Amino acid sequence: MSSAIFKSPLPYLALLLSHLIWGGNFVVAKITLQEFPPSSLAFLRFGLAALFLIPFFLTETKKTRIHRRDLAPLVGIGVLMITLNISFFFAGITKTTAINASTLTLVIPMLSVLLSWILLKEKVYLINLLGIALGLSGALIIIGLPEIIFGQLDSEILMGNVLILLAATSWVVGSILSRRMLKVYSSLSVTAFAFFIGAATFLLPAVSEYLKNPLWPSQVTILGIVGLIYMTMLSSISGYFLFEWGLAKTSVDRANLFQYVEPAIAAILAILILGETVNKYFMTGAVLIAAGLYLGTLGKEVYHHHKLHRV
Repeated sequence: MSSAIFKSPLPYLALLLSHLIWGGNFVVAKITLQEFPPSSLAFLRFGLAALFLIPFFLTETKKTRIHRRDLAPLVGIGVLMITLNISFFFAGITKTTAINASTLTLVIPMLSVLLSWILLKEKVYLINLLGIALGLSGALIIIGLPEIIFGQLDSEILMGNVLILLAATSWVVGSILSRRMLKVYSSLSVTAFAFFIGAATFLLPAVSEYLKNPLWPSQVTILGIVGLIYMTMLSSISGYFLFEWGLAKTSVDRANLFQYVEPAIAAILAILILGETVNKYFMTGAVLIAAGLYLGTLGKEVYHHHKLHRV
């Protein structure tokens, strides 16, 4: 892989930048949610991103029109990968740490392998199952299993960690559902459609939040606006295009090796900006997840298909 990087570094630089952006998004989301109601933030984020993608979406649909029979699965993809994923993530990130959340999302490729094996009967090797077992054991440790056993449970952090895992699960189920659609339509078309669904499903909850507290927009600071811009223009749009371009020039297995960057960046920023800390349980769980991620996907040519966006 190192020789490939030196021969053609730009795709790998694009992949690195996309994961740097997504790593920073954990801290940005945690800060921004202190100023925006969650559904309102989600609506603005995906509404603005959808507006940006409309010209590209229309260009793509001129090449390949969306068939009526595919509307239901496309809506399902949007609900799973945007509505439920973001709802669980926003609810979880407000209760747990950015470090925990970023590390727990590393179970996504392992869940993808496991559910593809169960639901799609895809081939899985014994080493994959061993890795998945290690990774999920690490996730249980980070969630708070040792604290539960020793009576040191922080119920709010536990709930936040569980919600982050639910976000990851909804993402994986949506990604499995989208595999057939990605054989028919471009990833840009599927992504844009998902953004439209996300914005539409968050509209009524956002209106409800405004009716309950019509003064909240006036209380948003420059920091909140910067956070919204980051999540919209960088995480949802730039990160997606950088990842997709890098992926097209390399391969899925090489592209996903860069996802280790996300928890590293999130941890550094969370410690420096949010003052978060890690304990011995976290370190043990993180090591198990990293080992599980490597073994859980080893020998499997494709284990994590195109992403829409991370968080």
